[in-house]
Amino acid sequence: MPRKALFVLLFVALLSGCRKSSAPTSESSTAAQATFQIRGKVVSTDASHVTLDGDAVPGFMDAMTMPYKLKDPMVATELHPGDRITATILADKDGSDFANVRLDNVVIVSQARPDYVPAVQYNVPKAGDSVPDFKLLNQSNQTIHLAQFKGKVLLLTFIYTRCPFADFCVRMSRNFAEVDKALAADPALYQQTHLLSISFDPAYDTPKVLRSYGGAYTGLYTKEKFLHWDFAAPTEKELPALTQYFDVGITGSGKTLSHSLSTVLIGKDGKIVAWYPNNEWKPVDVVAQMKQAAGA
Repeated sequence: MPRKALFVLLFVALLSGCRKSSAPTSESSTAAQATFQIRGKVVSTDASHVTLDGDAVPGFMDAMTMPYKLKDPMVATELHPGDRITATILADKDGSDFANVRLDNVVIVSQARPDYVPAVQYNVPKAGDSVPDFKLLNQSNQTIHLAQFKGKVLLLTFIYTRCPFADFCVRMSRNFAEVDKALAADPALYQQTHLLSISFDPAYDTPKVLRSYGGAYTGLYTKEKFLHWDFAAPTEKELPALTQYFDVGITGSGKTLSHSLSTVLIGKDGKIVAWYPNNEWKPVDVVAQMKQAAGA
């Protein structure tokens, strides 16, 4: 049965790649709002994201492919690869930068295929879910697996070391550095917690690359022993299952990958405590949740 031609939704995406300047911006509630019109083709969807190959938007950005976070995840079932859409871009303007980008008034103007069934099904992490025992190769060229962290509160996130966007991987790694420093100030809590940054670019992010990247973010460089914070990547074969379970959508290849965000807090029992699907979480709040999960 053909779907309705019009779907209205709200996307929230904080992606520095769509700004006129690459410098980070503050998200001020007093920022002026700008609106633009965009047309484009849906490249991919998962449980809560849509990647759009958008036409050039005069005064906003050149033609580019970028992911948008769906505020209403249910709408993802209505958008399929190949669909062409029009939409209104809403963005907060702060000087020459744009932040808090979202799409409104989305209209499907050309449907790629009626009743399309996506080839890949993404899991949406939920509190109480048991996490599979995924295996990874860490910065010390050692195989680690998630089950080995049972008995500790584990905070994990996804990055790739070549990511150029200040609000994506760079922000996640800086946030983790803040979390690591805050936890270290409480030795008892430090012993009950662990951090894990997972790369979804295993071909490039070898143990040597991850060791250099991780040492830079901890601030200890070559002296870092990685006793509390691991940087690791799965094999190419296991990458799809890992990213699909944690709802990490990835498109592109080579040096630049478009991707969604996923940070997960896992309890001592190996079950999910909380999921943060964007870059809006604050280190101080996550540290408080880790402390609560540790029973400290």
